[in-house]
Amino acid sequence: MADLRGWLRYFLQTEIPVLAATSAALEEMRAMEDEVDAAMLGAVIQSDPLMTLKLLAHVAAKRRAGDITETETVISSLVMTGVSPFFRDFGLQPTIEDRLADQPKALDGLLELLHRSRRAAHFAMAFAVHRGDTDAEVISEAALLHEFSEMLMWCHAPTFQLEIRAMQKANPTLRTAALQRFIYNIELDDLTQALMKIHHLPALLLRISDGKHPNHPSVRNVLLAARLARHTAQGWDNPAIPDDVSDIALLLNAQPRVALAFLRKVDLAE
Repeated sequence: MADLRGWLRYFLQTEIPVLAATSAALEEMRAMEDEVDAAMLGAVIQSDPLMTLKLLAHVAAKRRAGDITETETVISSLVMTGVSPFFRDFGLQPTIEDRLADQPKALDGLLELLHRSRRAAHFAMAFAVHRGDTDAEVISEAALLHEFSEMLMWCHAPTFQLEIRAMQKANPTLRTAALQRFIYNIELDDLTQALMKIHHLPALLLRISDGKHPNHPSVRNVLLAARLARHTAQGWDNPAIPDDVSDIALLLNAQPRVALAFLRKVDLAE
């Protein structure tokens, strides 16, 4: 695609696949619909960033112009929608495993990213609760969705994603944003914000997800959680982690050694 507008057109016309485990769990619940409540359904959806995105976009599209309040989380969206209407609107979900069946390396890359996003959401929730932020659930959700444009690229442009990974492996000093501009003609953060706006996702979620305002505490909460999840993906010996801990200590108003102990405890509780 030549520009952001081209990518937006493409993704607005394309079905988003979800994890095979998510699709299977939803079908099991469909068979026992009368016994399912919003909490049970929400637990399945919240474990899958792509299904979370699909639900929030779907609910936002059905919201009437005169509605005063927005459903900002998966659970509130399900409560507002209802279990039966959810199953009526969402049929059997296509899966990333089927889509990438002939691209095993790309599937591995996407699965790693999905796992990392769940870790980021876990860290973000812990930071927000520690800070006493009343928007903790939305902050966690923003961290879960922080890299959803990259997830979409793994699904729909796997060869390009593998090319970016190979270039970074060959030269770790290359900046991700520069590689994205070279390969895609855009930065994926810009695509994320544009898709969220087009899908009319909740205004609070949009604000918290905007990395161009990194000094806002809620935004910083999300960015630091995502950063820590990325740097600890292979363990706690990444040389970037001390800087992460120092920045998180400032966010939490704690000493770095106390912040590190807190982070290790949060990690063990995942």
